[in-house]
Order: sequence, then C-alpha cells, then structure tokens
Amino acid sequence: MIFVKRSFLFISVLFLLLALTGCGRGEAIKDASTYTSTIEDIDIPDDVKIIGFGEATHGNVEFQSLKKDLFQALVKNEDVRVFVLEGDFGGAQQINQFILTGAGTAEEAVKALDYGIYKTDQMIEFVQWMHDYNMTADENNKVYFYGNDMQRYDYSKKGLLDYYEIVNSEEAAEYRAQLEDVTNKTMRDLTNSQLKELDENIDAIIKDLQSNKDAYIKESSKEAYLFAAQYAQIMKQRTQLFLNDSDYMNLRDKYLAENLQWIVEFEATQGHSKVLMSAHNGHIEKTSANAAGYKSMGQYLEEMYQDDYFAIGTDFVKNTFQAQNAGSGERENYTIEHHNALVDAFSDVQDNIFYVDFEHAKKSNELANILSEAQRMGNIGDDFRPWYKLTQMLYTIKMTPADAYDGIIIVQEATPTKIIE
Repeated sequence: MIFVKRSFLFISVLFLLLALTGCGRGEAIKDASTYTSTIEDIDIPDDVKIIGFGEATHGNVEFQSLKKDLFQALVKNEDVRVFVLEGDFGGAQQINQFILTGAGTAEEAVKALDYGIYKTDQMIEFVQWMHDYNMTADENNKVYFYGNDMQRYDYSKKGLLDYYEIVNSEEAAEYRAQLEDVTNKTMRDLTNSQLKELDENIDAIIKDLQSNKDAYIKESSKEAYLFAAQYAQIMKQRTQLFLNDSDYMNLRDKYLAENLQWIVEFEATQGHSKVLMSAHNGHIEKTSANAAGYKSMGQYLEEMYQDDYFAIGTDFVKNTFQAQNAGSGERENYTIEHHNALVDAFSDVQDNIFYVDFEHAKKSNELANILSEAQRMGNIGDDFRPWYKLTQMLYTIKMTPADAYDGIIIVQEATPTKIIE
C-alpha cells in the first residue's frame, strides 16, 4: 500500500512538473507589428516551387479558412494554380472534377475525401470558390485540386478500374473480381494473408500497366495512363502501410512526399510551376522534430527541392478546437492557452491573424534570437484526450522555428470547426 501511494505521488509530481515546463510567458517585442504582414500581402521568393502550409490543428475554423485565404493570395500574387491537400488522392480527384466541370455539389465533392476533419463549412466554401473561379477563368488560368495521401482505397480503385474498361476490358473484369472486397469500409478487416495477396495483385496490375504502356496510351491518352498508374501506386502504398504498421508514420510521410513530387512533375508538364501544399504542421516542417521520431514529409521535400521548398507553419495562443476523443471516439471541443517565446513576442499585435516572414523578422536582433531558440510550438492532431492539457509536451513539438519553417502565421484566438455529418 505504501508503494502504491508513493507511486501515485511520484506520478502526480511528475505531471505537475511537466505541466509547468515551458508554460512561462515570453515578453512582447517593441514594434513587432512592423515585422508582420496580412495574408493577402504574403511574399514568396520567386524560385520557390512548393509552398507548404501547416496547420497547428485540424479542428479550427481559422486554420481551415486560411487554406482558401492563402490560396487566393498566391493565385493573385504568385501565379500558383495548384492546391494539394493532406487528403486522399482518389477522393480529391472528385473535387477536381467538380471545380472543373461542376458535376455534383461542393459538399458531395468534399465528402468524397472520406475524412471527418474536412467535412466542414470552411472546406465546402473553399471548394465552391475554386469552382466559381474556374467558371470565369480562361483555360490557362484555371486552378486544380489534388490530394497526396494514401489512406483510402475506393476512389483510386474506381479510377483504376474505369481506366481498364477503356484500354483492356478483359483485364478489367479480372482485376475487378480481385479487388471486389477491398473498400474503405472493409480495409481494416483484411487479414495479413489477404493483404499480402492484395499486394501481389496490385504488383501484377502495375507490371501490366508498365508492359503495355504504349498500347494503353494509344487507346486512351498519356494523361489518363499516368493517372491510372498513380491510382495503382496509391493502392500499393495503402496496402504497404497495413503490412508495415510498426513503421506507419515514417512510411506515410515518405509516400506523402513521393506523391507530392508526382503532382509537381505532372503539373509542370501542364505549365504550372508552383504548388501550395496544405497539411499538418508535423508534416510540412523541415526538421522532423517529432517525439515519435519519424522523418517528416517536409524533410524529404527539403532534401529533394532545397530552396525551392518554402514552409509556412502556424501557431496559436488561445484556442478552442474540435478533435476526436482518443478514448471515446466522439468528437468534442477542447480549450487550451499556449505560450512560447515566438507567439508572445507578437502579443501586442492587434490583428488576430498575421504572417511573419522569418528573413524579414531576422532584421530584429531580438526576433532573430527567438527564431534560433528551441521552443514548444503548437501541434495538435485529430485525436485528443482531456488530460493532454496537463502538459505542453502532449500538444506541442519542441523545435527551432528558423530551422523548421521559413515563416509562420499566428492566430491569437482560434475557434472550433463543426463537422457536417
């Protein structure tokens, strides 16, 4: 009994110490507002090909609305025409078809992503804006929507099988039978042996596509062939994630980077040299400063593109956000107040949302020092528990801002999204 009491006391003291760690407030920097800009006035270096936009949470109105606000600014000022979301590749093509042709509705298109965090008014408004923009834009100025994630099967499978109906109906029937039981609803019920068989079947499809490339392109088009091959790769990646669950996080970010590279290269052939990519902070930052120890998509992109990759992170102060309770599975609202030296340096700024370009901010010696200091920065995923609020370690990542990002958008007070069922 004494041992139990001591253990409980030790754990209580430990949590108290953790809760106090890094909770002190930093000082406001005089004239900090001179180093900020509005979202509309964000300036990106000319040689940049990929702009990464990170979300400190998936469950805030402000961070979701920033997708639209930032993309609008980059379309106008930086000639960006391609938006990429941390969302299903196949499902995102349903959004792309909607914004290009008007088939269906914005809400139906968003729901094709099959991911709760995006079933919001903010995402629907963004997709509707892209559609409306395209209706009046000439062919050279239209915008395009992609996803670079691989955690779903349905729409990539549909795209692949629809292609085979055009180029090889006999193989289409065979592959349709092989993939019949592979769906978003059933994928987590597949046994390891079924996953291995699926992996082999997808390998056979990829081999068939490669072996018959010229003939299939002749029956369709080069663009249609490239998409079919990518649909097959997405299904292969999803299966590999299941087969390598212990390396899931690292493998997923590697695939996110590879799929983004595919999108960048494909769109370059269409005359679009710049891409905005939106994902969680933990994916777009360059230093892989995550407690889980995986290599982030941002680090892969930094290695592949170097100065052509520009990362914009986000952080917050007062925040009520929506997330899935990791225990009950229900979606709930949580409230935290978060401080670090960087966000507190701008605490006298009157605007609720503003951008800080790090190259510009480094002209201030005080800000340059803060940007070079390791500190805990906001990083909340889609799963949360009430007791996570006890310590910053559970809703932040310790990183050096100037190493992880090229700039940051600070939201002083953020509000929760509402999921549309």
